[in-house]
Amino acid sequence: MLRRVLAVVSAVVLAASLGVVGTAAPAEAASPGWLRTSGAKIVDASTGKTFTVKATSWFGMETDTCSPHGLWSITLDQGLAQIAGMGFNTIRLPFSNECLRQKSAGSINAALNPKLAGASPMKVMDAVIAGAKKYKLRVILDRHRPGSDAQSELWYTAKYSESRWISDWKMLAKRYKANPTVVGFDLHNEPRGNACWGCGVRARDWQAAATRAGNAIHTVNPRLLMIVEGVQYGPDGSSTWWGGNLRGVAKKPVKLKVKNRVVYSPHEYPSSVYDQAWFHTKDYPNNLGRIWEKNWGFIVSKKIAPVFVGEFGTKLQSSSDKQWLAKLTRYMKAKGISWSYWSFNPNSGDTGGLLKDDWFTREKTKLTALKSILTPKKVPYPAAPAPAPAPQPSPQPSSPGSTPDPSVGATSSASSNGVSATMSIPSAWDGKYQVALALTASSGPAVRGWTASWASPGATTIDNAWGMSCSVTGSGSASARVVCKGTEWGVANLTPGSRVDVGVILNAPKAPAPPKLALSVTR
Repeated sequence: MLRRVLAVVSAVVLAASLGVVGTAAPAEAASPGWLRTSGAKIVDASTGKTFTVKATSWFGMETDTCSPHGLWSITLDQGLAQIAGMGFNTIRLPFSNECLRQKSAGSINAALNPKLAGASPMKVMDAVIAGAKKYKLRVILDRHRPGSDAQSELWYTAKYSESRWISDWKMLAKRYKANPTVVGFDLHNEPRGNACWGCGVRARDWQAAATRAGNAIHTVNPRLLMIVEGVQYGPDGSSTWWGGNLRGVAKKPVKLKVKNRVVYSPHEYPSSVYDQAWFHTKDYPNNLGRIWEKNWGFIVSKKIAPVFVGEFGTKLQSSSDKQWLAKLTRYMKAKGISWSYWSFNPNSGDTGGLLKDDWFTREKTKLTALKSILTPKKVPYPAAPAPAPAPQPSPQPSSPGSTPDPSVGATSSASSNGVSATMSIPSAWDGKYQVALALTASSGPAVRGWTASWASPGATTIDNAWGMSCSVTGSGSASARVVCKGTEWGVANLTPGSRVDVGVILNAPKAPAPPKLALSVTR
């Protein structure tokens, strides 16, 4: 799920529009403490005080960039300040096993994040966790994908074995063993399809695999919470969201050798993400509470264990979605359930995020919809680092980001077959630039495909793309051209009357200004 960014601008202006005072990051704070469970509650392990996890997912470390998205437009500190300022107390940080062993992360603006220039993904993860501590945020690590290419229905694949899955978790447990900022491990994202709960078939039994992994991790650090998602199909044949079916817990809970550390974690989404049958019954939305209670709410009602709704989110554009979110927030608040909103990023194809495409402006409508469970705080917005001075005495060009690139903010529009598109360049830096493309479809037949292209002299390769697949023809030449074709949600979500926001980061000596967009659509 993905989108776009912003050029270097005045920190004073940013702080003023954010509604906070000052530009310095908060002083180093004492690390949050470890957590454990007590009945249906998550509590502070030292004091026993109830702790409700209020998290948001900042994704990117599970993709081919192997870094949190948006660091091409903002500093890591600025992202963390936003999360803390919105009122969250935890970050859910997705990653892939592939990224854990990569030598360097990508799509990081070194002018804005000089300490992360050339850093490995593990060093980037270290920096996120260190920054989270500074902002009094906890971190839940989420094994979102084995490889950076796609999620997997089971916890292992032909390329990434169960033993690799467990050994990587043990490595992370050892790495952060002395750091209670990292309070939990979300063992595997959205088991589905062939994954079963307690069926006794080792190759498919997610409940048994989660038990093996949890016990292995606890041999390294017994203080970590083990966050166990559900499956798609329950033992009774019921079907719901990927990872959202926890009915099997009633008869076969996960029992670890270390007590009071299991938290169950369903995912819930509205009809705009997938149009489930229950969104069309006569008693919608009043039927939702009964459905949630059957699938996972009973775990709290019967005080079996705590529940952490690990993903929920929406673009909040339809009345159905608005009803769904109002019911879900009311349900979670009434039952004292922990949660994580998907996503902080604006570049989620399914849900959008809590920031607009500039990676700075907050989505006030969404935050207002969450106000019953989330209270904003005043957190100073940190300034971007000052650009390095140019070498002397020879005249030199400005350092990256020291003066606005004239291409930033440039826009171009095109239309084809009832689809209009607006292209903009929200950010450019040090041999790279980003393109944001917003497409809106009029009423009519379904969109079957689209292609957008523009001239980009000197462009060489694609750094990262979302919602579309891009290539460069005439790489490195004065006649180089970027050609992008809509893929997956970049086409599927472009239904009549709807809009999709896709994007790409390119390697090029400079961004074209203004770019002239060409668009071709088939319906």
